[in-house]
Amino acid sequence: MTPQDEFQALQTPPEPPPIPQFAQAAASPEPAETRFLKWVVLGENGLRVGWSVALFLVLAFLGMGLFGAVAMLFAQKFFNINPRHLTATSTIYVEAIQLLGLLAAAAVAALNERRRILDYNLTGPNRVRHFFTGLVGGFAALSALVLALHAGGWLHFGPVSLSGATILQFGALWGIGFLLTGLGEEGMTRCYMLFTLARGINYWWAFGTVSCFSLFAYLNPQSNGSGGVYLMAALGVLPCLLLHLKKSPSAGFWESAWLTSTFFGYMHTFNAGESWIGIFSAAGIGFVFCVSVRLTGSAWWAIGFHAAWDWAQTFFYGTADSGMRPSGHYLTTIPSGLDFWSGGNAGPEGSILIVPVILLTLLALVLFYRRSRSQKGSESSTGSETPSPAAQPQLS
Repeated sequence: MTPQDEFQALQTPPEPPPIPQFAQAAASPEPAETRFLKWVVLGENGLRVGWSVALFLVLAFLGMGLFGAVAMLFAQKFFNINPRHLTATSTIYVEAIQLLGLLAAAAVAALNERRRILDYNLTGPNRVRHFFTGLVGGFAALSALVLALHAGGWLHFGPVSLSGATILQFGALWGIGFLLTGLGEEGMTRCYMLFTLARGINYWWAFGTVSCFSLFAYLNPQSNGSGGVYLMAALGVLPCLLLHLKKSPSAGFWESAWLTSTFFGYMHTFNAGESWIGIFSAAGIGFVFCVSVRLTGSAWWAIGFHAAWDWAQTFFYGTADSGMRPSGHYLTTIPSGLDFWSGGNAGPEGSILIVPVILLTLLALVLFYRRSRSQKGSESSTGSETPSPAAQPQLS
């Protein structure tokens, strides 16, 4: 080889080694169908929030069905419990099953998302104080509604049904049952659903989902009070759209509040004896509970309010609830007049008077916690400890 040939050989770069077939397959672009499927299912933080909530609900209802089937074998044979009758023991039985199914689904979701169950709107400052404030608020609000119905002649008081130690016995049993109710229903809606949806929902997904709830209520022949679902769905369209167009940082929270409140009302359409006012009131008070999460930083106020409201309605005043009369209540009440005013078989929640009660509850909640925050702000300016940011959300 001549010196010129050697020089040319040095200048020629060596050929790259052949790429293995598996590496060629990995480097090739994914099919469009695969990319689209991943876009639909996965987001920046893993599984999209809509699919997360759908999976959670499927697991929760499957868990409730499984625990219910097992518990049914013992309920009637050993404890003589009939879940179709509204008693303290049947309430504890039903609500405990639902809470177990919910906890199982939440445990799976938390494991998948690498969170704790308490992260789903159950942490935050002053949890005990918020819970007991909610208890007082729930009893006071239901009492105001009952007294307003009595003053208008749409509800009459009958004789006291219990006496002596049985008052404490049934009061405690109903208290346990409705504490489980508050934990279960708020755990599903204001804890997991609200927390998860607020992380990534947008207006059009919320609008589509709320529309689906309305459609399902319309198509279900067994649905009761579907008009309340339509009304709640309609009320959120414009405010949430305006927040979306303004690109407000809080838009996701309020869209989630709209969706979960409508869902809460929709779930109550499966109760026999409901009216459109009763369904709308369930959705409306659900929205108030969402506001309480925004203001307090947790769902404990809502849990306390929910438990006390149901306890006062069913045990203390003995009113009807979704067409069912409770057994083992303290006072006795009898509705009178048009169902539009008295609530009829739906109970006080079916009376139109519940609308101003809900609005006054919302107003009192906002004023109380805004005043509490402003007091903390003045204390911090004089050298006291600065309040936690979680306790200072903005209603924007």
